Amino acid sequence: MDKFIGTGVALITPFLENGDVDYIGLEKLVNYVYENGVNYLVVNGTTAENPTLTKEEKREILDVVLRVNDSRMPIVYGIGGNNTAATIEDFKSFDLNGVDAILSVSPYYNKPTQEGIYQHYKALSAIAPLPIILYNVPGRTSSNISSEVCLRLAHDFDNIIGIKEASGDFDQIMEIAQGRPEGFLLISGDDNLSLPMMAVGGNGVISVSGQGFPSTFTAMVDAALNGDIKTANEMHYKLFNITQMLFEEGNPGGIKAVLKDRNICGSKMRLPLWPISEGLEARIKAEIISKGI
Repeated sequence: MDKFIGTGVALITPFLENGDVDYIGLEKLVNYVYENGVNYLVVNGTTAENPTLTKEEKREILDVVLRVNDSRMPIVYGIGGNNTAATIEDFKSFDLNGVDAILSVSPYYNKPTQEGIYQHYKALSAIAPLPIILYNVPGRTSSNISSEVCLRLAHDFDNIIGIKEASGDFDQIMEIAQGRPEGFLLISGDDNLSLPMMAVGGNGVISVSGQGFPSTFTAMVDAALNGDIKTANEMHYKLFNITQMLFEEGNPGGIKAVLKDRNICGSKMRLPLWPISEGLEARIKAEIISKGI
């Protein structure tokens, strides 16, 4: 699945001050990342504040992205949950015409066993209308997809094509890189670990900060994938401090502040999320100016 090698971005959902979805801001964001080299888009991920979106808004957001994108970049759509039967129904009922793959987060909150996680994805694989990318993010789900289970899924089901790995565990990451079948994608889910992950066999990243700094971020990823470590290091360290700050008060507050500064959209979020502090926003702006990006 070469279309998912490189830089994907997990799109935010822009909101107007009254709390409605800002579809004009969304259009501007899609065009901005395309014009600055991003390879593919992820819609309705965690960064999109998807727990706060209605089904109707999710549908309209995808429709707007598809229309504005006009087949220029592949589209990944997020569908996951901790009720396997309900997730299966979402897979079946949501119109995914125009989408290229599904990103499905590991079941959260109820903390299934490793066998439960395997059986969950086995059930999704059996009915999935599109290829599945696993999403392992223990910091949010409170459970980890082990390397053993990831590799079982990768070898057992042809339509499970990769994993977005955000565990931060490099032993686990390297076990997946070493044991995966040919073509199985190892995608970073942590912006500042993208470069070291590519050094051990990763295929790119699904990024948050990449939508705020698309040209610099894609230059880093492209250089790393092409073996130009000197250039990749230079771009990585241009972004390193900024990326740390972006997540300091939670996601997506930091990246929304950046996009506001770039006149793409506002920084409004839906409760219980709240915009970042003025002090942090000032520090981010100062770092952007200092690094010239």
